[in-house]
Amino acid sequence: MIDDVVKEYTERIIEYGAKSEKVRIALSRAIKAFENNRRNALGMFPQSIDTAKEVRKIKEYSIEHMDELIKKACESIERNHGHCYYAKTKEEALQIFKDLVGSGKLIVKSKSLTSEEIHLREFLEELGNEVYETDLGEFIVQLMGTRPTHILAPAINVPREDVAKVLSKFMKEKGIIEEDLDEQDIPKMVETVRKFLRDKYFKADIGINGANALAADTGTMFIIENEGNARLSIGAPPVQIAIVGVEKIVPTIEDAFKVTEVTWRYANYTVPAYVNLISGPSKTGDIEKVITYGAHGPKELHVILLDNGRTKMHESGYNEALYCLRCGTCLYECPIYAVTAGFFGQQYMGGIGAIWDAFTTVGLEKASPIAYTCVRCGKCKVMCPLNIDIPDMIAKLRNDARKQGYVPKVVRDFAKDIEEFVKEQK
Repeated sequence: MIDDVVKEYTERIIEYGAKSEKVRIALSRAIKAFENNRRNALGMFPQSIDTAKEVRKIKEYSIEHMDELIKKACESIERNHGHCYYAKTKEEALQIFKDLVGSGKLIVKSKSLTSEEIHLREFLEELGNEVYETDLGEFIVQLMGTRPTHILAPAINVPREDVAKVLSKFMKEKGIIEEDLDEQDIPKMVETVRKFLRDKYFKADIGINGANALAADTGTMFIIENEGNARLSIGAPPVQIAIVGVEKIVPTIEDAFKVTEVTWRYANYTVPAYVNLISGPSKTGDIEKVITYGAHGPKELHVILLDNGRTKMHESGYNEALYCLRCGTCLYECPIYAVTAGFFGQQYMGGIGAIWDAFTTVGLEKASPIAYTCVRCGKCKVMCPLNIDIPDMIAKLRNDARKQGYVPKVVRDFAKDIEEFVKEQK
């Protein structure tokens, strides 16, 4: 029942979000830093604003030609001696992972919102694998047993004081440190995680990654990062498995360069520390120009292209949601997110998260209260690099929810009061 869904959602967003002093402290620090960094990045590279307009056109074309690009991308990956799979649903994707991974493996995983969408780490752990998130924020979230609260900064709601506590407990148990970490010494916290994960990269059986863009013509995946964890987790293990949403596919490698540039610029970076381009397993031709696969990097590359509601999203008139670059700008601009963090959402977050949750994770009924939480102020659209009209899609999603009887009681009661007031005025 919709009222039960709303009650659970409301309690969570208020108790863990709006009422949390720690969330307010952490978000106030992060939002201020983000605004300064973005202003600096766009000030130094103003051409990114025009590039973003080009990327909007690239994404419009790509979403209209998804089937064609999926086929072309798979052909390119296979031509590069990789293995490509198409998963229509979450269940199909998890079955492919089960077949490829099995159990008893050590796995290192770089940040991937698409993997979060299908609860990949938890699934692999249930199969009997040892899995480590290697992005620092994701690693913190994993140790805390919670969920990411921002698409780029998963632990944005966790203040440094709490980070020190959770890392101290874990690292002391693992014998990495003897004394508790200083809650003000962030560099030491980072150094401690580095020491622990460094060993895992080179002992891992499998590395898992997502992608910011995938060029159909060359089969090349683009992965933006700053920590260096992604290139280690995909470069050191003998087997690499990537999971990529089909909306990430663009026609050419030139298009993919533009997409990644706009993504990192609006994610508040002048330039990221690393941009990884992966087109196939490692290879060498140094002995008599004979190409041999499996040199210093992975011997195998497997790429899983995930639909999981994306085609339905397109067919239902929510094309613009598929243009999303995951830069995170809309969340930092959102007045609701500023006081609730990622609890404003189910698996995805914010206004655009309502659309993604409705089609890819929890369905329309559970996404409905997210849509009604959004105030449709429009700040997200103004600041979005691709000018995605989230307020308009929220209005459409509310209307779809109404047709299915998924309107929250508080909204129904308010509408009834307005209706009665209008009648009285007549």
